[in-house]
Amino acid sequence: MTDIIVIGGGIAGVSAAARLSDGAQVTLIEGESALGYHASGRSAALFEENYGAPSVVALNKASSAYQQPYLSPRGFLLLGRAGEDDQFDEDAQTLKCPEISVDEARTYIPILNHAITRAAYHADAFDIDTDRMIQDFAKTVRANGGRVLTGQAVTEIKHDKTWTVRCGDEVFTADVLVNAAGAWADQIAAMAGVAPIGIMPLRRSMARLPAPGGHDVSDWPIFFGVGETWYAKPDAGKLLVSPADEDLVAPQDAWADDMVLAEGLDRYSQHVTEPITRVETSWAGLRSFAPDRTLVLGRDAQVPEFVWCAGQGGYGFQTAPAASQLLADLVLGRPPHIDADTIKSLSPARF
Repeated sequence: MTDIIVIGGGIAGVSAAARLSDGAQVTLIEGESALGYHASGRSAALFEENYGAPSVVALNKASSAYQQPYLSPRGFLLLGRAGEDDQFDEDAQTLKCPEISVDEARTYIPILNHAITRAAYHADAFDIDTDRMIQDFAKTVRANGGRVLTGQAVTEIKHDKTWTVRCGDEVFTADVLVNAAGAWADQIAAMAGVAPIGIMPLRRSMARLPAPGGHDVSDWPIFFGVGETWYAKPDAGKLLVSPADEDLVAPQDAWADDMVLAEGLDRYSQHVTEPITRVETSWAGLRSFAPDRTLVLGRDAQVPEFVWCAGQGGYGFQTAPAASQLLADLVLGRPPHIDADTIKSLSPARF
């Protein structure tokens, strides 16, 4: 018997378990053999405070102080071509990204071609040490007397005054159940007899390329096309390029679609001088969104012992510190540090 069971060992679940563990006995259950196996292990790992819906930005800002030990400088560069001015202006304004000259943009990314007509840049975008963050949250759970269990796929959930969660031959019981199952969040809700909320698992693909033209890419910023139709980010001496796809798929161990990846690489190549010589490897992850593309945090309106921690989309790591604290405050009855309007916009009661 434990106070709270958290289902899901991605950044959403492990951060929620850590925050809850300072006021309750917590057991974290993850079906895979390691934490952060699916979406969290395939994240672009970027902290950009102005990226996301208003409620996401509020969580980003509230997470900023906690994030500092995990951040390293990266920078953000937005690129536009002829005919893309309206979208460029909208993106630059939303991301609070000041415009710079194209010549200055080439000092950051020397392979930009002459199709580029607009550029905007700001330095306040950072790489996140995602593995360290996950492991630190897990250490907090254990230090507070909680359990972090992997290889425990949920096979049955029952509710009769308390929750009973079966994982094969193992059975766990608790007063409160937190659903942090990512792409599988609606499936967990259905197993628990709770109405699903319409979580949409959207595939996002990635390719790793050799450093273009033999350049040292380590200090390059992440760079985007307007409308986020592709992006590229340095990683361990290589360049990661994504078509920024959002294809609806069933919850699964996702893989990249070759055609979608090829189309995205073509969009990237239209902005640079160096041809793509080969793709070293490719993969995909699932970014899971609620219908309004805003996180879902808090007790279910009909079954208050069932708590939603879902719909992180592409914002899981950058919102996790504040989102998990808010969730713990709501569950443990403590005054939240997030404003009431944002809390309302994140509540499961909105569905």
